[in-house]
Amino acid sequence: MAEAIFKHQVKEQGYEKYFKLIDSFGTSGWHIGDSPDSRSAKTCRRHGVPVSHSAQQISSNDFKNFDYIIGMDKSNLQDLKFMKPENSNVIVEIFGHWNTPNSQYQDIVDDPYYGGIDGFEYNFNQICHFTNEFLKREIGVLE
Repeated sequence: MAEAIFKHQVKEQGYEKYFKLIDSFGTSGWHIGDSPDSRSAKTCRRHGVPVSHSAQQISSNDFKNFDYIIGMDKSNLQDLKFMKPENSNVIVEIFGHWNTPNSQYQDIVDDPYYGGIDGFEYNFNQICHFTNEFLKREIGVLE
């Protein structure tokens, strides 16, 4: 969901020239090759956000290929920081780092897998908010 939203917002806001690659990975290989959860894809499509992705696991090379690697929760963040090679300049952060004060959204993007569709809707809006703030703060200053 985060990859789909991020790509969509980048295109909609005209920031494509600032990105060579936008991709998403898991920290484990449990679902390699799987399509996104159908509820996640359905939520994105309902909002006009196209989804096209197969699950993959992050590798040490990814820390060379990206400027930012963003985790969804504290466990992901801890794993990513542990995996980050010492010579890597990539910024590893939690997506909630780009939250705003007094936001209606928590900093952690919880996995809604075991809940109902409302959790996917909350995540969609939360990720849209974080994405817009990221683009405003990180890319907006480049213009």
